[in-house]
Amino acid sequence: MRADIRRWLPALIGAALFALPGCAEVSGGPVAPASGSGEGELSPTRVQLGQLLASVRIVAARGHPGGYERGCKEGQRCAFGPSWTDDYDGPGGHDGCDTRNNVLSAQLTVVSFRPDTHDCVVTAGTLDDPYTGKRIAFSKADAGDIQIDHVYPLAAAWDMGAVSWPLERRVRFANDIDVNLLATAASVNQAKGDSTPSEWTPRTNRCFYAGKYLTVAVRYDLPVTAADNAALNDIARSCP
Repeated sequence: MRADIRRWLPALIGAALFALPGCAEVSGGPVAPASGSGEGELSPTRVQLGQLLASVRIVAARGHPGGYERGCKEGQRCAFGPSWTDDYDGPGGHDGCDTRNNVLSAQLTVVSFRPDTHDCVVTAGTLDDPYTGKRIAFSKADAGDIQIDHVYPLAAAWDMGAVSWPLERRVRFANDIDVNLLATAASVNQAKGDSTPSEWTPRTNRCFYAGKYLTVAVRYDLPVTAADNAALNDIARSCP
């Protein structure tokens, strides 16, 4: 992943929360987010993860309110709006390019675009997969080989509080290219599914994943379960 996008949240989380309608501010002052997309000097540190862990809400277990439905066909709930819509207020929204292509253009290197799309439709590039550490060639002809993951899964968010959000906020969450979306290999995205940290963590870049997950949780005032909190604390203890 390019160095310019590895610093995925340069602003303080406190300022980000203040800018989001309906989000509670973190008590105890602003918390600086950990940066980086992998292990090494750009990875979030143990101290940074500790700040995030101290700020996130913890609940005993994941709720099951029911009613989650991602599909947007007639008669379906369309809980987070149409997939990869450009029609939302947030980073990348209303820019004439769908969210999936925005993520690909930001997170791939050596990117090529389809002519006459105003550098929107990505046709080729290279992904340094944040979950596997492998380098993957992307081609529009085999677009399904690379998918876009919601770090904090949509179904988990629904169960943990998004069920009560207004639709506009859910749509923004589902398309938040700043903190919650990562391009990754299709096999990894499918294996992760709707799992949370107590159920799934990547084999590499675990400090980065923990920082991303916690940043989303704090920014949107979503809790983590006690089991997730334990798993994230275990990861934090291994970070530099």
